[in-house]
Amino acid sequence: MKEEAAGIPRIIHYCWFGRGAKPPKIVKCMNSWRRHLPDYELVEWNEDNFDLNANRFVKEAYASRKYAFVSDYVRLHALFAQGGIYLDTDVEILKPLDRFLHHESFFGYEDEQYASSCLIGSVKEHPWMEELKSYYEELPFVLPDGTLNMKTNTSIITRLCEPYGFAANGEYQVLTNGVVFYPRTYFSPYDFINGANYITENSYAIHHFAKSWLPYHVRLRGELKRRISRLAGPAFIGKMRRVLWNK
Repeated sequence: MKEEAAGIPRIIHYCWFGRGAKPPKIVKCMNSWRRHLPDYELVEWNEDNFDLNANRFVKEAYASRKYAFVSDYVRLHALFAQGGIYLDTDVEILKPLDRFLHHESFFGYEDEQYASSCLIGSVKEHPWMEELKSYYEELPFVLPDGTLNMKTNTSIITRLCEPYGFAANGEYQVLTNGVVFYPRTYFSPYDFINGANYITENSYAIHHFAKSWLPYHVRLRGELKRRISRLAGPAFIGKMRRVLWNK
């Protein structure tokens, strides 16, 4: 296991629960990791190396077959236990991530308001990873009325960042707990709402927003928006959403 001195180790963590085959889009993204991060150790977290009875949230999310929510906790567990960089499997890497290894912990924005969870870096046993992890440990996934707790981890992380001075402005910032945030152009330059693309010379990754936990018709609508945006532009998508979907 190769580590940077007093920094984030060269380990890529990712989750794959459910024992299903990885679709071509995921394989393509993971191939980009091997191409741009050849000296990083890849660690897959799955049913064979993680205790699915670790807490109520994980146990209930797995039983509900909501594997993306299982990963909401497991990514934090992995980073706290070993340190490294967590990647969602639908993240494409564009160039090496070595320049970020000197941080104790770093995140990016999903948009101008919310923290992103698709790419997270941390040293081993960082207090912020422990705080985030602890949030889930007594949290139910199945609510008393039988509905599922589908709150996204991006909204949860954003809220938990606020006491440390998090500003919902999409700009580079260092929180009072030392955690660094990079603008969305660094790790999440694709806008899944209107299909806009914000890739710049400072883009190191693209989050393709597979959104596997959503119903098929919602994911199909997202793919339709993406294709229309390529032809007509994101402004057209915004107009279409207002007229057709009242959003």
